[in-house]
Formats: sequence, structure tokens, C-alpha cells
Amino acid sequence: MKFKNTSVWGFEHALRGMRNPMNSWSKSDSLFGYCQCSNCGHNHLCDKCINSDENNYAIEAPIIGENDMQLAKKLIKAGTEHRKFMRQIFVSVDITAPLYWWKEYDTYKVGTVANSTSTMHKLTSAPITLNCFETDDYSDLKHDDIKFSNYHIEIIKLLLRDLEGLRQKYLETKDKRYWKELVRWLPESWLQTRTVTLNYENLLAICSKGQRRFHKLNEWSGQDNSELPNFISWARTLPYAQELLFIDETE
Repeated sequence: MKFKNTSVWGFEHALRGMRNPMNSWSKSDSLFGYCQCSNCGHNHLCDKCINSDENNYAIEAPIIGENDMQLAKKLIKAGTEHRKFMRQIFVSVDITAPLYWWKEYDTYKVGTVANSTSTMHKLTSAPITLNCFETDDYSDLKHDDIKFSNYHIEIIKLLLRDLEGLRQKYLETKDKRYWKELVRWLPESWLQTRTVTLNYENLLAICSKGQRRFHKLNEWSGQDNSELPNFISWARTLPYAQELLFIDETE
């Protein structure tokens, strides 16, 4: 699983609109267009804050003041009808994940958009190998039961050989029946990349205790191996994630 090209924006208009109901704009104490890093003295957005090579981010880097943060937390705890500002903080990211993970992600449709790579157009464009599938935590299985592992591995080898054979046969003949069989038997561990746009309200729901924070799939929670890339760990890297998305852990 991979997360690339994360972009976050909308804090300024979201926090400004947060104060509209009570006309309390004069109490706002946040700074926008300023860096949070110590190297540039909080003057203007520097290259490190705009695009960090380490996290591959393009982030609007606000400094949320104490007054604004206090109000934001109050509205979050008051419920969805009060924390509308969370729907105006947007996140875009390229996620590469297996089909079985995307099937669960597709539950979250409100306020989200996704544009995916296409099995219809590009499934046959490259050789089908083990690298085309999710195998981040696969190595753990090999040591559980020798007999099961050997049999299991042989099945995987046969499946990969069969899928690659169908791909080559389709390229050779252009007979759509081979393509259809390839689509029909493609495992759910097949990796697909989607460019996803969602907002902090979506993320608050997804990352809640009752949803995906402690999910048994490593791709969601990393419960069995937190070092593997997973959605919850990625969400924790977003600006003010602890205060806004994981507020229940600090309140």
C-alpha cells in the first residue's frame, strides 16, 4: 500500500466560515500563509512547508490560534450539524491499494471523489507478476504451517502463470474472450491506484474507533504491523490530525 502526492488546503476559508454563525471574526487568532517550521521564522511559506520531499506533501500550513482551536474542538464535539467547517478542509492523495481494500473504502461516498487506473484499458499493458498484488504482510504466512504454505505458494504460482498466459493470448489474438477471463479471475489483491479527494469530516468518520481505527485489516489500521503503510497512520500525518481527527484521544 502506498500514499503519494498528499495535498491539504482550505483551512483559511473553513476557519473563517466557522465564525460566521456568531459574527465572531474579530476573535480569530490564526495565521495563514506562514510557516510552522523554525528555519524560516514563521515569515512566509518556504519550500520545506509547501512541498516536503520527506512526506511528499503540498500543504497549506496554517498556524491555528488558541481561540480558533478551542472553538473548532467545541464544534467538533457538538456534532456533524455544527462542525460544517470540517467539510471545507480538503485532502487529495494518490493511494495504491488492493481491490479488497477499495471495496471497503467505497462505503464512504459522501463528499468524496476518486479517479482510478483502469483495468478496462490498461490491464494487459504490462506483465502480470507478484509485484502487481498486495504482499506487504504476506511473508508472515509462510512460517505458520509448512504444508499449507507450500501448497498455497504453488497455487499462487499457477494463478500468476495462468493470468499472464491469458494476457499474452489476448495481445496475440485480440480476442476479447481472453480479456474477459483475465478480468473474471483477477484476485482481489490486485493493486489499483486512485487519486482521491475527501475532507476532514470524511476523515473524522473513517478514523473513528467504531470505523477503521482498530480494523483487522492492516491496510486500514496497521494493528498487526504498524510499520506497514496504512490509512490510519497516513491520516495521523495530516495537519492538526491529533486535534481535529483524533480529538477523542486528547479530550
